[in-house]
Order: sequence, then C-alpha cells, then structure tokens
Amino acid sequence: MIAWSGRKKALMILLFIGPTLLGIIIFNIYPITYNTIISFTNRNQFHPNPDCSLKVINVIEPSCWPMFQESSGVSKPYSWQDPLIKNYSTLLGQLLTKVGSLALVQFVICFVPLIAASQLNKYYDRQLTRPISGMVVWLLGILVTVIAFWFIGNKAIKTLQENSDFFVVVFRTVLFVILTVPINYIFGLILALILNTEYIKGRTFFRVAMIIPWAASTMFIIISLIWQFFFRDVGVINQVLKVFGINGPAWLQQPGLAFGVILLVNLWFSFPFCFTIILGGLQAVPADQYEAAEMDGATYMQQLMNITLPLLRPTVIPAIVLSAIGAGGFQMFGTVWAITAGGPSQGAGVPGSTEMVMIYAYKQVFQYNAYAKAGAFAVIVFIFLFIMTLYSLRITRITKGAFE
Repeated sequence: MIAWSGRKKALMILLFIGPTLLGIIIFNIYPITYNTIISFTNRNQFHPNPDCSLKVINVIEPSCWPMFQESSGVSKPYSWQDPLIKNYSTLLGQLLTKVGSLALVQFVICFVPLIAASQLNKYYDRQLTRPISGMVVWLLGILVTVIAFWFIGNKAIKTLQENSDFFVVVFRTVLFVILTVPINYIFGLILALILNTEYIKGRTFFRVAMIIPWAASTMFIIISLIWQFFFRDVGVINQVLKVFGINGPAWLQQPGLAFGVILLVNLWFSFPFCFTIILGGLQAVPADQYEAAEMDGATYMQQLMNITLPLLRPTVIPAIVLSAIGAGGFQMFGTVWAITAGGPSQGAGVPGSTEMVMIYAYKQVFQYNAYAKAGAFAVIVFIFLFIMTLYSLRITRITKGAFE
C-alpha cells in the first residue's frame, strides 16, 4: 500500500475532474454569465461593439481581451441600459400593467381545478378507501378547466396576446408541449401494447420498423423538407385530394392547419422514443401479476388500469419530463424552421403562427440583431424552465435513488 498524503489525493482528484470542470466553466457557466450580462445592455444592430472602458463588460466580452482586441468600429458601442432592466420591461412590461396583470390572474385561475384535482387525488391515495376514482376526479377537473377557459380564459388569452409578444410565444410553446407529449405517449403506448403480445407475428421486424423515424431524425432537415413538400399548395396531399374531387386547403398558410402539421411531423419523429421506453417497461412487468389477475377474473382493461399503467409509471414519468423539456417545443427549431419558418405571418413585428421559443430567439438575433433583447428573453425562459424542472423532479422523484 502506498501512503498518499492529503495534498496528493486532492491533486489526483483534481487531475481527474479538472477537464470536466474546465468544460463546464467554458461551455456552461461562461455562456450563461455572458448572456445574462448582455441582457442588461443595449447591444443591437446600432450598437454591436462593446465599450471596453466599462467594468464587467471588458471582462466578459472576448473582443475586449488583449489577444482579441478589435476596434470599436464607426457605430456607437453598446453599454448598460438605462434603466438597467429595460429589455426585461420591454418583454414583460405589458404583462405587469393593470390590464395585463388582471388577464394573467384570470388565466392562472383557469388551472385551479386541475391543481385541486391533483391535491384531492393525493389526499384520497392516503385513505384506506376512495369514495371516487382518481380518473373521475381528473375528468371533473378537466371539465371545470374547460368551462373556465370558455367563460374566462379566452378573453384573458386574447388580452395577453394583444399586449405581449412574449406571452404569445411562450403560451404557444407550452400549448405545443401540452398537446404533443400526451399524443406521443398515447400513440407509443398503443403500439407498444400491440407489439408486446404474443399473437403478432414478425414482432421483431415491426419493432425495428418503428425505430426508423427516430433514426431518421438525425436528418431532420431533409425529412422536414419532405413533409413540407407533402403539405404544399400543390403538394402530395392536395394532389391526392384532387383525384377525389376535393380542393385541398393551403395547409401551411392557415394558422391552425400549419400548427397541426407541425404537431403531426413531431409525432412522426418522437413516438418511436416513447414506444421504445414503454415497450421496455412492459417487458419488465412480471408475468405472474397478469396470471394472478386472470385467476381472479380480471378483464383486460382492469389489468391495464390496475397493473400495467401503475407499474409503467416509474419508467414513463421521467421520460415524459425529459421529452417535454428536450424534444418538446422549448427546443423545437429545425423542424419548424424547415416547414414554416415560424409562419404563416401575422403582420410586421408580430410572431408568426408557429413561431415558438427557439424560432423567436433565432429571429431576434439573426434577423433583427436585437442581441440584448434576445438575451433577456433567454434568461426569462431559462428561469421558467429551471423552476419547471425542479417541480418535475419533486413530482417524479427522478433523483431520489441517487441520495439514498
């Protein structure tokens, strides 16, 4: 045995974790810090270069460093905003007015029935008997939520959309996630249940075939352009409809239809991941559970609701959270850009009908050169996603095993 001193141990540990720490600092901490600081400046197409005489900016801005020193150019250099939070107030200011705040409160109130249903189910789960099933509680919560949106939410959403581009973009992105994640997992669940039975011949072939869209997602630009060709005015879909004497609509020029096309393409790309996760979970369910249920005379639906779905929950819930954050609308860029580029247009300076978070941020930087405003937008979205991630970790307990 070689006796290691405390310093040698610390040095050895540092040598092992040093590259990782360096990578985290360079590729994570520095970009986040840089973006946050830029969000408090007036950097845009009229002020693209830094004022290196200002503290903090001359530290985080590479073009101010001696080895990368550049001339400030002919335009006036960017500096701190006056007031400092001007970019944030530009994005959120209308939401913080009396009218905007009232509409925002009304919008949040519409979700109270769902929160109440969740808490009621948690209360009943701790009881020996349930006076009402969890499914009925959820259905009632959804029904009341729909009624609330019908009478209150629609007006609130319209008010918020008229007063804030930020709300339009984030609301559309959240709506996309709310719609696409359940659809993907329901579709994946149905296919997984079908291909998990012993009565289907050639199951291996079909399982491999289901993975093809997921594998093809590495070429998402090409595949997305193919989907765009399908739904053009003179595309494949409308040509087929024309054979039957039907004049197809302008799929990509109507807001609702364009949004539906994006949902369909995302389903095609995403359901294989859901299918694979669920199929793996199904194969891990002990067969004796079903045998005991059949002995007790349980029907297929009873087995599905009381055995299959509860045992799939630990596998599926974390995957749903990761899908909502990763494959959902908050990182949806390539597919939307290739098919609609955020359109159809709603007017000059107004977000397009399929313009979600990533498309909006891209346009702010590369089309409008509003770097500081895009930075403020990114900071707000980051805080929102960070809170949602912490809440999802609390619900799913995805990291519980790591601390036990």
